[in-house]
Amino acid sequence: MEQVMLIRFGAFLFLFAGLALAESLAPRRWRSMSRLPRWFPNLGMLALNPLAVALVFPILPIGLAVFVTEQNWGLLSHPGVPYWLKVVVSVVLLDLTVYIQHVLFHAVPTLWRLHMVHHADLDFDLTTGVRFHPGEILVSLFIKLSAVAALGAPPLAVLIFEVALNGTSMFNHSNLKIPEKIDRVLRWLVVTPDMHRVHHSVIIRETNSNYGFNLPWWDRLLATYKDQPAKGHKDMTIGLSWYRDSKELTLPRLLILPFVGDPGRVPINRH
Repeated sequence: MEQVMLIRFGAFLFLFAGLALAESLAPRRWRSMSRLPRWFPNLGMLALNPLAVALVFPILPIGLAVFVTEQNWGLLSHPGVPYWLKVVVSVVLLDLTVYIQHVLFHAVPTLWRLHMVHHADLDFDLTTGVRFHPGEILVSLFIKLSAVAALGAPPLAVLIFEVALNGTSMFNHSNLKIPEKIDRVLRWLVVTPDMHRVHHSVIIRETNSNYGFNLPWWDRLLATYKDQPAKGHKDMTIGLSWYRDSKELTLPRLLILPFVGDPGRVPINRH
């Protein structure tokens, strides 16, 4: 398990450093505010989340995957299913689970209160991809554990999925300029920054689109795909229209935001 943690941490540091350098050299948009006031609460949230998980959950997805595999539990536990197929199907279905979970966080007002901490960021870069309230992380982990148990996902599949999810979350939130022709091809294989940036628009119909994190297919198949923001990527406004004061978006205020903040009219079932 220590080796697994080292792999995940090493992959995170490598991708974070690479994307931070890449988006500095080739930015898609000009920043509306300096990095430090945004990066401190964003990375502070990232640092707090493992502590919240350790306090609540006695087991993590990879540990649960080892257990359910040993017990032959889950939909994919049949010995006749080839191991490679179990891995591929598990990764794809875990990604679908994250897509559905993301839709739920926009559909259920209580869950949206947690998720709006992520959307209240006033800019869009790789640190937005790690800015999640501890409450959202706990709900997300519960859903992920349930999916791992139900599938009987192999440990290798869970490791691949976890590393990919962390990496693509930073990639598709990065302020990285990708040539349009390359982006149009790439977004058939993975969620690109231009594709996901639409989801962070202040325009609610755009906020409620492009929910994918890893694989881009679910949005197209389930009619939640929006190609481009109405005002274009350089002129669109990032965040939530009712949270525009950076002084109100410090780490302490973000931690209490779900409990005292105005959720607005984003939740799908309010329309």
